[in-house]
Amino acid sequence: MRSFDYSRLADRTWENEIISYISKIHEYKGKQELFLRQKPVELKRLIEIAKIQSTEASNRIEGIVTTNSRLKQLVADKTTPQSRDEEEILGYRNVLNLVHENYDMLPIRSNYILQMHRDLLKYTNYSYGGQFKTTPNEIDMISENGKRVVLFKPLEPYETPDAINMICENYQSAIDKEVVDELILIPCFILDFLCIHPFNDGNGRMSRLLTLLLLYRSGYLVGQYISIEKAIADTKEAYYDALQKSNQGWRDEKNDPKPFIKYMLGVILACYREFENRVKIVYASGTKSTSYDIVKAYIEEKIGKFSKQDVLIGCPSIGSSSVESALKKLVDEGVLTRIGAGRKTMYVRADFVE
Repeated sequence: MRSFDYSRLADRTWENEIISYISKIHEYKGKQELFLRQKPVELKRLIEIAKIQSTEASNRIEGIVTTNSRLKQLVADKTTPQSRDEEEILGYRNVLNLVHENYDMLPIRSNYILQMHRDLLKYTNYSYGGQFKTTPNEIDMISENGKRVVLFKPLEPYETPDAINMICENYQSAIDKEVVDELILIPCFILDFLCIHPFNDGNGRMSRLLTLLLLYRSGYLVGQYISIEKAIADTKEAYYDALQKSNQGWRDEKNDPKPFIKYMLGVILACYREFENRVKIVYASGTKSTSYDIVKAYIEEKIGKFSKQDVLIGCPSIGSSSVESALKKLVDEGVLTRIGAGRKTMYVRADFVE
């Protein structure tokens, strides 16, 4: 079995693309506190939006879905689950809240991971919540033509408990000794977790929750405001491709983690850039800008079609009726073109319409 010695990462040479990603994310982390001080009330709405998007996206990757209205009610704790999918969605919401609110009190240990998994499946009728797998499993994906493709065969059940203990202990040791940048260490831990695939069900969702936990504990809080899970769901094919490239030769410790590291750093950096854009819009709302000004500033950065809901998410300081009024005025002025009607209404900047 692998040794999971993360101190060896210090001996590796990292290509310029990875170094560039790390440098830019460090810069955003430096700005993070300034962002958070600017408009704490408005940023609270970003948290609410990110929780909804994260819960929806992380479950959607696994084919677990419900309607948008039901999802919002579940996340807001205004209803009870009415299907197995909704039971799993509610479990994810609870563990996500736990990570958001108590990340500094959740050390990276095997027993805490088991408790998170227990709570993830708390509302289901599965009997294996909070327990390591008892039968062999595989990492697979559903291709575009609907066929199941096996990506990787993980460790056997009897190897799993020791492996999880080892990645947790060696991760913490590497953090304490500062042997390698955390932004390299975190993707390597998540890659090992996914290759171990320790549970009968819920491995993908647990990996995303652990990604948030590790980032938050290292001071990278962007996932609280911009959904990292959504960024992964929106680039799912690239995610699976990076995972497949990085797990080749994993059992013999001959795998190359760089494709997965680059993918994850790209996702984190994209979320920080989106966070900065959202903060600028929020900050503009604190000046004498009207709702119309805020929406117009938002759409000037948009390429392609977008919905009213997209504008609401992008302009968290203003309400639904204000957004609707601004969109109508922009259509009347010829700045925007309306496409469709009713709930399917979309908008596009007029300068993109031939």
